[in-house]
Amino acid sequence: MHRENATSPAVRLRPGEAGHATTSAGRPRIAALDVVRGFALCGILLANVQPIAATGAFVAPSTPGGSEAAWLGLLVEQRFFPIFSLLFGVGFSLLLDSAAARTARPRVVLLRRLLALLALGVAHFVLLWHGDILSTYAVIGLLVLLPSTWLPRLAVAALAPAFVAVSLLVGGDRFALIAGLFLLGSALVRYGVIDRLEQSARVPAVLGLVLAAAAAPVLWLQTRFDSADRGFSISLAGAGLLIAGVYVCALLLVLRTPLRPVLRAVFAPLGRMALTNYLSATVLVLAAGRALDGPPHTWPAPAVPLIAGVILAVQWVWSTLWLRRYRQGPLEWLWRWATWAHRPPLRRD
Repeated sequence: MHRENATSPAVRLRPGEAGHATTSAGRPRIAALDVVRGFALCGILLANVQPIAATGAFVAPSTPGGSEAAWLGLLVEQRFFPIFSLLFGVGFSLLLDSAAARTARPRVVLLRRLLALLALGVAHFVLLWHGDILSTYAVIGLLVLLPSTWLPRLAVAALAPAFVAVSLLVGGDRFALIAGLFLLGSALVRYGVIDRLEQSARVPAVLGLVLAAAAAPVLWLQTRFDSADRGFSISLAGAGLLIAGVYVCALLLVLRTPLRPVLRAVFAPLGRMALTNYLSATVLVLAAGRALDGPPHTWPAPAVPLIAGVILAVQWVWSTLWLRRYRQGPLEWLWRWATWAHRPPLRRD
């Protein structure tokens, strides 16, 4: 089960990035994961502003080409939650490795982690927004991801595309898609791909081009279907997967340029406090929605990106200042407490 090449340079921070050299579990941080997670958080908020402001009612994605918000359907809708789902599977397997080195019953640690996430998700669902994804992640984690830790890595790698294929065949089923992405993230860890994430520019460059070429006809199909058609759901989910892959590959390439410090400064604080920021965004969007007149679908076009931008700016400042004094975000700290069943240190030494 343990990862190969666990001391690969890819998990070490580059010179000048020594500010947060390890995770709270003592494992060297993989800087790219924080950046990708923060980037995905931004896109998820942009996609969720209108659904959250609609007080829990799900808003059907706009049909591209017909409305002033068509760009959301092409670039945002279902383009970011696949990244988050993949990263959840990655983080789960990384934690399993850490737990295996510290306790004789590492899966009990992971069970507590998923149950704590389920409690948070249910509270979020009941008290704030019916579109909560955390409870879904926890349930699929319990039913699919945790049992997969007993399987050989080849079986996990084979099941991942099988779940994704089933999702697309039945019309873009989100549960099967999340399960497949969870398993894919786990397989990437178990095959050592995550440890080598930043060792090559050629792999993300070639993969990104292939994904972009595949996405083009699927995006075209998405624009041809009415949003009520089954074909629209399938093409939306397929395009979401492909565009999500393009986004990740592009980020990995830019991280190898002089813009790397900028990406880390902008996205890493948000990514390191993703749970806190995801849940607090719901409260902030609900407050913003009450300040605007009319239901969300009647808002002017700039309203959604403006609300998302203001909230992300506030969260970036809050996250940056908080992480200067504390090891984790407040909800991340509580989640870790529940995971390990003892109170971890919060304030930096």
